[in-house]
Amino acid sequence: MKHVGQNVPHDSAHLHVTGKSTFIDDMPPLHGEVCVGIVPCPKAHAKILSIDTTAAKQIPGVLAILAAADIPGHNRFGPVVQDEYLLAEKEAVFIGHPLALIVAENKEALLAARKAVKFQLEELAPIFTIDDAIKASSFLGNQRLIQRGDVDKAFASAPHTLTGTFDIGGQEHFYLESQVALAVPGEDNTFTIHSSTQHPSEVQTLVAEILAVRFNHVTVICKRMGGGFGGKETQAAQPAMFAALAAHVTRRPARFVYSKDDDMRFTGKRHPFKAFYKTAFTDQGEILAVDTQLYSNGGCSTDLSFAVLERAMLHNDNAYFIPHFRVTGRVCKTNLPSNTAFRGFGGPQGVAAMENLIEEIAHTLKIDALDIRQTNCYGRRSEFPSPCNQGEGKGGGPIAGCVPPPPPSPGIPGEREITPYGQTIANNTLPRLFETLRKDSDYDRRRDEIDQFNQHSRTQLRGMSLTAVKFGISFTRRTLNQANALVNIYVDGSVVISTGATEMGQGVNTRIRQLAADELGLPLSSIRLMPTNTEKNNNTSPTAASSGTDLNGAAALDACQKLKGRLAPIAAKMLADQAGGLHAEPDHIRFLAGRVFDDRRPAKTIDFQQVICHAYELRINLGERGFYATPGVDFNRDTGKGHPFLYYTNGGACTEVLINRFTGEMKLARVDLLMDLGQSINPGIDRGQVTGAFIQGVGWVTTEELVYSAQGNLLSYSPTTYKIPNISDLPDVFNVSWIDNPDNHVSLLRSKSVGEPPLLLGISAFTAVKNALSYLGEESMKIALPATGERILLAMPARTAKPSTYVPAPAK
Repeated sequence: MKHVGQNVPHDSAHLHVTGKSTFIDDMPPLHGEVCVGIVPCPKAHAKILSIDTTAAKQIPGVLAILAAADIPGHNRFGPVVQDEYLLAEKEAVFIGHPLALIVAENKEALLAARKAVKFQLEELAPIFTIDDAIKASSFLGNQRLIQRGDVDKAFASAPHTLTGTFDIGGQEHFYLESQVALAVPGEDNTFTIHSSTQHPSEVQTLVAEILAVRFNHVTVICKRMGGGFGGKETQAAQPAMFAALAAHVTRRPARFVYSKDDDMRFTGKRHPFKAFYKTAFTDQGEILAVDTQLYSNGGCSTDLSFAVLERAMLHNDNAYFIPHFRVTGRVCKTNLPSNTAFRGFGGPQGVAAMENLIEEIAHTLKIDALDIRQTNCYGRRSEFPSPCNQGEGKGGGPIAGCVPPPPPSPGIPGEREITPYGQTIANNTLPRLFETLRKDSDYDRRRDEIDQFNQHSRTQLRGMSLTAVKFGISFTRRTLNQANALVNIYVDGSVVISTGATEMGQGVNTRIRQLAADELGLPLSSIRLMPTNTEKNNNTSPTAASSGTDLNGAAALDACQKLKGRLAPIAAKMLADQAGGLHAEPDHIRFLAGRVFDDRRPAKTIDFQQVICHAYELRINLGERGFYATPGVDFNRDTGKGHPFLYYTNGGACTEVLINRFTGEMKLARVDLLMDLGQSINPGIDRGQVTGAFIQGVGWVTTEELVYSAQGNLLSYSPTTYKIPNISDLPDVFNVSWIDNPDNHVSLLRSKSVGEPPLLLGISAFTAVKNALSYLGEESMKIALPATGERILLAMPARTAKPSTYVPAPAK
């Protein structure tokens, strides 16, 4: 029986539901273990005049209070640019910036010492918002650019232009397990770090650098995380460094764990963005040109902000061919905790800017937004007559450069399948997704119903939107597109696999078990995935960019195939001996269901364990390291051109919302999701990823608002003030399906990654709200993201108790 393609349960599901899964803070205290905590700065931007720890050090149970000067190695760190100070030196740059590190015997002493530390600060002028950063020219790095065509010339002759700004809010990761690390010192100045991290190798690197030891003195282990969503890609390193410093000073095990409140207040979020946009389009809704300036709020340091901005720019086109396209990007430096990776990694912000723009065009032309999306979809030639051939430009002349090319030949990508950065969209399923979902969701009939409903209802307002996603799969930093795996076979026929992938609930270990079980022809019970460990897997990439299975699964398969290559000649000889010398060839040896046989004589089999035992007797190596590097990915940041992605995961969502005209409360009435996942490795886990990501995206665009005081304090730092979706927020009707697509030949067993792309479909909830408000007029639909109940209420004029007067043109 093949395991790939089956609904194999998550390998930790039985432990999660019985409460037996062990997370780091579940690990019993080790002998002599100490507690570690920080003294957080209460000001967003301040010069440090003095820190007095005298009284705090006198508290019974306090072992040490460390400042920047006590760090043996580097105090400055960062995954790309080393511009963040672990412990503040002369200046604190965000609320929560650690002024000192406290090491104590127990939590009571730690909290008492935290209150007893005295410090003097000179408050400096802070910057919190993108607008203020732009005014102050407070930026990180230089401006970036991606462009195609002649944008300025297209605007000069376009029938219609539209300009606007769009504010896109951030998002709290809200993983259930807070940032946590346990550091255990060993002999000869070595350290073992148990870290809740998506990037064990980065934790290893930064711990070694802060302690001034070689990398081989630090071993990082991650068994599992209680959620990550990108928040533990880089920012798990700080807790690990805190714990390691304490272990270094005391020579005792040390544990650091943030409370949920402090985790939310002091760690980075999804980057807020602001888009300044201008677009040119025809009477029929063909988009001729788009010019967008994207600004992100990076917080106090670089972290991964450059890469996040880059992916936002690479996804700003989303599913649409735009002949004249320009997007610039800049990261703003502010006095907030450094913003960081979050599921989608900038892609959601770039796509949201485009989808918001399309809703604006639809309202301007009184055309259904779905018609505009399908008209401009990659691979689809416009169904409307081209104004380029009809003298519809300004002055009666043609519009330069906008003549659509002839339709491409079947199976051959045409010009309308080339992105602004020059990558061809192979295996383009976007037109098919739009067409299929429009039909399956009964979009046109429901649109007519919504038009009628909004004309007559005095109490409620309905809206609907169908959006798509084209999400590039690969790290945009070429170096990270690699992975290694270690596969060991024991003489009883059981197998252990170690990879650089980290398990945060997404099921990467389960998928790799399925892949290896099929490759070796063994039952799942024979395969065990080990905790991620930098001693076994060196120089690993983060588990991020939806590439965990693609990279690490391919590396594991490489190791399995090498092992089979060594075992096949042994099995061939064993089969020949069993058959009285009948010839058997290694090329015909197959491994299936725990048996080994020659495919020309499948009735004659040998038990897999027998082959392993005989190989061991012959001193054959039964362990192997596999390696995989993603082929063909490259991107030139200077020119804005290249092939940054191996392939695209596509999908569509049709979302209908119901709004209370008097309170602004919004409910999801119905959602239809349709994904292209190629050939799914595990449909059950993929379904969970699709639905979970979508709802997380809905939370980002509707209810999850980060609210700060004028002084920069995060006010929405707990579940009482920060509203993530719960069970009552699920739509009454929730349909999830995917198309059959066996033609994605470049990926792992023709599967497509699923971790991040469906989150971007949550944007359809925002555009559905925008569509509902469009029935009230142009001003009502200009709403920022997230579209919270308060913002929806304020967007509706006081007269909305009356029926709507605006009726859009019928859908095509």
